[in-house]
Amino acid sequence: MTERYNFRRELQFTSTYQTLIGALPAERELACLKVQMSGSFVAPKIEDHFAGRYDRPLVGFSIDEWGQKAFGYYHLAEVMRATMTSSHYSDEEKRDIEAMIDFWEQENTSAKLRASYSTELKKFLPSDNWMGEPGIAFPLYRLTGGNLNYEQLLQLGIGGLENLIKARIQSGDEHEPAFLEAMLGALQILRDTITAYIGSLSVIRESLVDPERSKRLRIIIKSLKALLTSAPSSFHEAIQLFWLYSLLADNRNYGRMDVYLGDFLHEDLSSGVISEIEAQEMLNSLWKLMADRETRVHGRIIIGGKGRKDEANADHFALLAMEATRVVLAIEPQLSLRIYDGMNQKLLEKAYDVLSEGRTFPILYNDDANIPSVQKAFGFSELEAEQYTPYGCGEYILDHQSFGTPSGVINLLKALEITLHNGFDPVSKRNMGLPLGAANTFTSFEELLSAYKRQVEHHVRLMAQQEAMEYSVAGQAASFLFTSLLYDNCIERGKSIFNDGIRYLGGTLETYGNTNAADSLLAIRQLVFEDKQVSLEELIQALDSDFEGHALLRKQLQDLPKYGNDIEVADRMYDELHHHVCEYVADQAKEVDLHSYLVVIINNSANTLMGRWTSASADGRRSGTSMNNGNAPSSGNDKEGATALLNSLVKPAHSIHAGAVQNMKFSRDTFIHHRAKVVALLDSYFKNGGAQAMITVVDRDELEKAMDNPEAYSHVFVRVGGFSARFIELDHDVQLEILNRTLY
Repeated sequence: MTERYNFRRELQFTSTYQTLIGALPAERELACLKVQMSGSFVAPKIEDHFAGRYDRPLVGFSIDEWGQKAFGYYHLAEVMRATMTSSHYSDEEKRDIEAMIDFWEQENTSAKLRASYSTELKKFLPSDNWMGEPGIAFPLYRLTGGNLNYEQLLQLGIGGLENLIKARIQSGDEHEPAFLEAMLGALQILRDTITAYIGSLSVIRESLVDPERSKRLRIIIKSLKALLTSAPSSFHEAIQLFWLYSLLADNRNYGRMDVYLGDFLHEDLSSGVISEIEAQEMLNSLWKLMADRETRVHGRIIIGGKGRKDEANADHFALLAMEATRVVLAIEPQLSLRIYDGMNQKLLEKAYDVLSEGRTFPILYNDDANIPSVQKAFGFSELEAEQYTPYGCGEYILDHQSFGTPSGVINLLKALEITLHNGFDPVSKRNMGLPLGAANTFTSFEELLSAYKRQVEHHVRLMAQQEAMEYSVAGQAASFLFTSLLYDNCIERGKSIFNDGIRYLGGTLETYGNTNAADSLLAIRQLVFEDKQVSLEELIQALDSDFEGHALLRKQLQDLPKYGNDIEVADRMYDELHHHVCEYVADQAKEVDLHSYLVVIINNSANTLMGRWTSASADGRRSGTSMNNGNAPSSGNDKEGATALLNSLVKPAHSIHAGAVQNMKFSRDTFIHHRAKVVALLDSYFKNGGAQAMITVVDRDELEKAMDNPEAYSHVFVRVGGFSARFIELDHDVQLEILNRTLY
């Protein structure tokens, strides 16, 4: 028997919601947050330099997702039922808990979104997640990736924000009074959290015999007391306020941290308040707190880049941030370094030092390519585009100015598979797409390509509708108070983020199987329509049998040109499909009244998970195996060396999407002992327009040994796609996909 879980918070939260079910969204949200946050913050661990550990309830409210299909008002039904079976609960308690689960099955925000779907959306968008069933496109039921204005929080403090809201209330201009008043209530929750911590930590400190921990708690208590009355005046106070607010808001991506903390660091070091060692210890502790939060695909911290008001102070912080990443062995935070021509070279040198030790951070982003691309793709000004921040798996938004949650995915290879089968899915044995013609009706490659594009367009259109609908349902359900408080324009407009408070509300669509689809179409064009070595029906028959009895045909398909080798015909096919899907997705923004709707090519392990439900493809890939990762070639298909790979990667336009990942795997020998060559290679890549690089430095035998003896290799980290992981914690087929990526 495990320790008995107390459902008090969940039941009280539910009761509060039910009492206020007809109230204004902001009022109901505030009352629920008071219940949720009371008692959810727990004592720091012995080594912590800051207060802020959060015990997440199984029913609650969050702007982000908790588990599958859970955002806004969420409940974790499977976890709750499993919890009930692990300990003894009376029949009455079980009835209350089951009644609570039944209530939230209908009332959670994701369920409300699903209930609002049109007949067409319900028909073509599976209700389950992309890990559990086949399909072309899937909704994700989440609002994720916002970056808050932590600089404003730290400059104004709690009292300053309260004054800003009160002035807006008193202005007499049009606004939503209940929303602004609820904002003040949210800040009171922050005050209550700080006050509760002061009390509990003071009690703990009285009984301590460890002088070092007693000192740390004294500093924490001192900072907390100061934050109740004034804006932060020290590096420690600034981090403490930032961290508590991020937990209350459930904000998991942290924006341009060197901007909002760099000046505090500089002032404390210059005045001798803290030493460099003490500052480093604080950051190391913050990194551990973030790692323990276990958000996996989030935790972005941005350092470097253009558009920072004091580069020297920010750069100093950035160097300490990279050192924290070097010494704290964890998969979060996802430190990301923006680089540009003329930057402080010490930052780039430090980045390569850290990567050479087997860390998968910092991720490198090229401002010289990304700023003009973001400017064009989103329609921002150059000054606005300078404030781009990657979040989550690598999507771009403007720091605390725009929102662009990836609320859907599309499997471009599956779209081809179903098109080849006239709308029928050979895996699930169900009709799943548009019937656009049997194989023997396509008399030319152009006809097949046109049908494939129509299949993609049909599902893209539905995903755009789902995106806009999600924001609408979210805005009706809640005001997302802590997020709205630190998002530009919300206080000024007197409206919440998803009720016209934000200036730039956009969305993104994740694409998967892009390289496989391009390589497959090229193979079909050449083998079927140009060389006429096999009919389309015969090829489809070979794919349906997973090449059983067709080994020679598979070898022919594998030997055809592939994207990633600087072969013009293959790269041109990829680019054609890239332009088609990116431009069609972008065109949907005006159809659904969003500021932007853009593709993100940010594959995480979904390329493997969705591959499980995708049958064999004409590029020679076997049924159920991984698809390509991000903007990269399929594993092992880049056979012409690193230069050829990078030449292919820079060809697809960056200015028509909202982010793409480029995973690169180097051996330790190459990266450490031939570093000058690697740096020259990457410099050339970035100068030629390369936008981004996610680098893993690891040896193949190290990965193989980790698969055989995982207990001895917990220290091995890999870049999966849009996130990093301990290699031993990945599913076996994900491990194989990473192992089979070309190692340079």
